Amino acid sequence: MLDTSYERNAKVFKAFCDEKRLAILDLLRDGEKCACVLTEEMNIGQSSLSYHMKILCESGIVDSRQEGKWTHYSISKNGSIYAEKLLKEITTPNTEK
Repeated sequence: MLDTSYERNAKVFKAFCDEKRLAILDLLRDGEKCACVLTEEMNIGQSSLSYHMKILCESGIVDSRQEGKWTHYSISKNGSIYAEKLLKEITTPNTEK
């Protein structure tokens, strides 16, 4: 059985391995954005945005909140810290053997 931490970690890297998701993250660096703004700025449809945002939110990198009929997205501080630590941890050689 796959270790659940591996599953969580794979979701983090999946979030980063698509150019549209990287562009969305770049837009979110300026602060919270409504889905309506992201579809316009990315020039993509609502269903395409929903697909990418689901992956970003499941990874923990992005937070979402509902306001009326719109969803607002922002970069998660905790998710960002986790991703940074994860990358450092898995790329640091084990020196103890």
